[in-house]
Amino acid sequence: MNLDRQNYISDVKRVVIKVGSNVLTATDGLNLYAVRAISRQIWRLIDRGVEVILVTSGAMAAGIKKIGLDSRPEDTPGRQAVAAVGQAGLIMEYEHAFDRFGIKVAQVLLTSDDLSDRKRYLNIRNTFYTLLGWNILPIVNENDTVKVESIQFGDNDNLAAMITLLMDADLYVNLTDIDGLFTKDPRRYADAELIPEVRTIGAEVEEIAGRIPGALGTGGMQAKIKAARKVTAVGTPMVIANGGREDTLIELMNGAPLGTFFFPGKKRLTRRKCWIGYSVRPEGILRIDTGAATAIVTGGKSLLPSGIAGVEGEFGMGAPVECRSPEDTTLGVGLVNYRAGDIRRIMGLQSGQIAATLGNQPYDEVIHRDNLTITTVEE
Repeated sequence: MNLDRQNYISDVKRVVIKVGSNVLTATDGLNLYAVRAISRQIWRLIDRGVEVILVTSGAMAAGIKKIGLDSRPEDTPGRQAVAAVGQAGLIMEYEHAFDRFGIKVAQVLLTSDDLSDRKRYLNIRNTFYTLLGWNILPIVNENDTVKVESIQFGDNDNLAAMITLLMDADLYVNLTDIDGLFTKDPRRYADAELIPEVRTIGAEVEEIAGRIPGALGTGGMQAKIKAARKVTAVGTPMVIANGGREDTLIELMNGAPLGTFFFPGKKRLTRRKCWIGYSVRPEGILRIDTGAATAIVTGGKSLLPSGIAGVEGEFGMGAPVECRSPEDTTLGVGLVNYRAGDIRRIMGLQSGQIAATLGNQPYDEVIHRDNLTITTVEE
């Protein structure tokens, strides 16, 4: 079992490491010991030739301490202001911690809009490549000051997953305050058992994760499983492990069977399909029938107008939309060849009827298979 896992670990050249709020937060604010411990371990990975991208929480904890508040504000502007103050202190502590080892750091603040826009997506990737080429450690966090619901990642688990896809990382390590995925919440139940590996993320795994909330952050275990589903679907393994444990990162990279290891799927998507499936924000929904669902999921076919049963939302040509089954399962995300109003007019028709209905027929498909990423997992 461990040999199988070690086959993936031994080949890692680039890793995304996400450190959660629970690891970085102490009773009086930011846990400086944890910051220094993480920095020391990352230095050792870099020293052995591994490229590292760090995604970190902790801005809120740092801001609360710096301002002198008793707790985090309840209102959104207040939380954003605290995070803005805390982000400056957080990056300063990381800079001091890594300076001990001669490692320079760069701060990168993102919103989901930055990765949804193809041009900005490519620019961000080029920036990361340049920083890594200069032996500078990128330290990434969500841009809390400007985020609103429509452009936020939701949690840093998701942000780190998207960075993993963006940078073709070989491994995603998610450090939290427990040893991995358990059968139940180990902070409440003494008989909770660690699940050492997951080969398929199905309904049972998601149901277990739903029973293990996060203590401080926004995600909890359920958000980590959603992140694992993303990265493993494109062929990248993920580990959930205890960031408070001494030398977790070093032992993991040395092959120790720590945490929960999520095995990757067999297929690796192209960079463009990764972007379509996991970075863009869908602007609408196409309801498709059972035959079309089977054709695009198992047959690798394009989506034709004959398989569309409904259209939700208003969007233009080239917009990303979700494809949903009759059971309301999201099957994938694709870029449409027609605007919403035109799809409503041609849905249910054969491709040969498009020209007579619309007056022209630039495409036979509503979504071409090259512009469609299947995100559902067959169990």
